[in-house]
Amino acid sequence: MLTWPAFQKSLLDRDFPGRVVVRVFNFAAGPAMLPLEVLDQARAELTDWQGSGMSVMEVSHRGKAFVALAQELEALLRELASIPSHYKVLFLQGGATAQFAGVPLNLSTPESTVDYVNTGSWSKKAIVEAKRYCNVHVAADESASRYNTVPRPGALELTPGAAYVHYTPNETIGGVEFPYVPQTGSVPLVADMSSTILSRPLEVTKFGVVYAGAQKNIGPAGLCIVLVREDLLGRARRDTPTVLDYSAMAQDASMLNTPPTFVWYIASLVLKWVKAQGGLPAMAERNRAKAEALYRAIDGSGFYRNPVEKSCRSWMNVPFTLANPELDKKFLAEASAAGLTNLAGHRSVGGMRASLYNAMPPAGVRALTDFMQEFERRNG
Repeated sequence: MLTWPAFQKSLLDRDFPGRVVVRVFNFAAGPAMLPLEVLDQARAELTDWQGSGMSVMEVSHRGKAFVALAQELEALLRELASIPSHYKVLFLQGGATAQFAGVPLNLSTPESTVDYVNTGSWSKKAIVEAKRYCNVHVAADESASRYNTVPRPGALELTPGAAYVHYTPNETIGGVEFPYVPQTGSVPLVADMSSTILSRPLEVTKFGVVYAGAQKNIGPAGLCIVLVREDLLGRARRDTPTVLDYSAMAQDASMLNTPPTFVWYIASLVLKWVKAQGGLPAMAERNRAKAEALYRAIDGSGFYRNPVEKSCRSWMNVPFTLANPELDKKFLAEASAAGLTNLAGHRSVGGMRASLYNAMPPAGVRALTDFMQEFERRNG
């Protein structure tokens, strides 16, 4: 049984010399692991940010220092994701789930028809919420495949004159991912990119709205980033809550209400880390290699199986099952003892799931595949 070789150990605490901080490889789907460099910097600045004698959590969000941080945060995101000037960048609360309501409230009327693509748990939740506000037409439904496929390009049954088309490029729970961006003509395309944003270059101009919870590749939970094309502003219904009104939030630079300042701060550190790694092209290369290594280990074994059609396997979330489900608990317990944590699949699907977001180093995937091979040798 593997134990210590899978752990990362670092001496981080300068206040307690000799204290060993053990870092596991955390495969959680979200909140996900953060880069160690980011955590170390946040730790060093926790009680005294920029010589203020205060934590960033204690300074005024209206003060010059924090306003400068907010402006830097937006500039970094625009640079990394190549966001054009005619798109607004919003930093909102409520997570991606709030945008399940925010999107129809901003882009449709009660009489509108909107198109949704159903590819799994998160798109289903978005559909349920949108039905509260407008007429939802399901343009494609992959439930017959148990959500192990996405629609073929050109197979969407789109509604002429729909207010928008919504899809989930990557389903975090099922591990299914679109290998293409749907073509919707003049109808705005809306994407829930919570688990893929910043994992690779993004062609923002293909979308009317992009939204993403932060807790995968951006920072801690508590923040949702929304990119909205300017011509789609000003359409919110009169009864839209102000904090969900894209125009109102854009006019106040996302500070209409007090923002989660610490989350913005950590997000800025993460974006600086991404830039230092070589930006989104470098992230894409690394993430592709990590996913390929894990799928290679799964496919090369008769002991493990991934249920998703190969053409639409996720880079970010890799579910897999064992040949003998009775070994699941043993696998998870031994993996955890080896420093490979949060590998249990979502309760709705079971099995295992390894999430490989930006902060997961290649060494973590190597440790996992080594463990899988050793576990198979002893239990296969």
